[in-house]
Amino acid sequence: MKKILISTVAVSALLFTTGCKTDFDQDVSSITVSKGDANFTKYVALGNSLTSGFRDNALYSDGQVESYPNMIAAQMMLAGGGAFKQPLMPNNVGGFTNLPGFLGKLNLQVVNGALSPVASPAAAALDNVASSGPYQNLGVPGAKSFHLGAAGYGNAAGLSAGLANPYYVRFATSATSSIIADAISQSPTFFSLWIGNNDVLSYSTSGGVGTDQKGNLNPATYGANDITDPTVFASVINSYVTALTANGAKGVLANIPNVTSIPYFTRVPAMPIAGLTDAQVSQLNGGYAQYNGGLAQAKALGVLTDAEYQKRLIKFTAGIANGAVIADKDLSTIPGLPKYRQTTSKDLILLTASAVLNPTVGGGTSLALEDKYVLTEKETSNVITATNAYNATLKSIADAKGLAFVDANTKMMELSGASGIQYDGVKYSATFVTGGTFSLDGVHLTGRGYALIANEFIKAINRTYKSTLPQVNVNSYSGVKFP
Repeated sequence: MKKILISTVAVSALLFTTGCKTDFDQDVSSITVSKGDANFTKYVALGNSLTSGFRDNALYSDGQVESYPNMIAAQMMLAGGGAFKQPLMPNNVGGFTNLPGFLGKLNLQVVNGALSPVASPAAAALDNVASSGPYQNLGVPGAKSFHLGAAGYGNAAGLSAGLANPYYVRFATSATSSIIADAISQSPTFFSLWIGNNDVLSYSTSGGVGTDQKGNLNPATYGANDITDPTVFASVINSYVTALTANGAKGVLANIPNVTSIPYFTRVPAMPIAGLTDAQVSQLNGGYAQYNGGLAQAKALGVLTDAEYQKRLIKFTAGIANGAVIADKDLSTIPGLPKYRQTTSKDLILLTASAVLNPTVGGGTSLALEDKYVLTEKETSNVITATNAYNATLKSIADAKGLAFVDANTKMMELSGASGIQYDGVKYSATFVTGGTFSLDGVHLTGRGYALIANEFIKAINRTYKSTLPQVNVNSYSGVKFP
């Protein structure tokens, strides 16, 4: 990833307060704690990596301890809630030594004079802790909505074929069980369900390499990076909530944040090529002269409209921020010419592009960025359309069942705004590394970020069920760790 220069001023901003205002509506810290109309005796949490406490691109024990369900459960215990057990990883590094692609957590290290996130080697082989269950935190990193009901998703024999998830293999009650079945078997009195992020996130983090599966109602045919059809999403969510509430359990649902609110898609500016000299501009424009000439010929022959010609023309200018040259698979085919254009303010360049956006390798200048590094305007639209449909479903089901509802999307947009969020005088934002809420992978939260989310759940629970669970102290949890 790109070397991240962190100034002493930026670091100091993480350590000192910025004022006395607190984003602290519905604070009940001075009120007697009560359960209201809810019953917190057996609380189970269902979801994906965000529910598990995943952060810094790994699941590790310290992160799990600071998962938002664990924070909520601690507050529920003050109102008669029962024990809340999590399938803790065997170490504080994460990863699986016997599975490819599962490295340990990212750490900030000084590399060539700058701070950069560097992955740790995996610390241990895949273990199995099912015998110490059942577990109330059923968050499974990587799970999509339809995976919660998939029998055999925790069967180790299915790992090589991609039919199982190692994080669920660790604690599944049997080789044929499903996550939702493991939840129902505990007869929960209260549940939280935050699922659906991965239904669009894997498509987004792949740079739109997958396919929008709108109209395809068979998830068995989906690729790993495909967008889940909203009808499939609605069907499985409705079935989960119906099963969870069948015996009178109450609960809380949360919606899905837009990808435009997280650092993985906002850290790198959409117009990232700046500071070019006149000589560099001349060299680059000369290098694309033949390509631009081919576009002009295509326009003259009527193959391209003027608007398409202007969109695909490669031109660098000194003294301004220029778009990066990218390969856009959605451009029309012109025989003999690649599908190149420059990014605009409506494209999202992924955090992973940081490693190739530099003069040494020429990424985005003399070499086009690969599709996997950019979520184009069209691809972003696919993601937001699906996200909006998912969120409408979640709100509709919550309202129909009388469940609490967390508008996590609005909260994340607030966090990514210019003013951020203040808690007890400390300002938090979605700024990568220095904002305090997002971990080093740019997608998952820090302990403090999860605490902010835990408080949103607690507020929603209190509003809906007339309980008085106290909020957690955001500032007491961990943020990004500096070397």
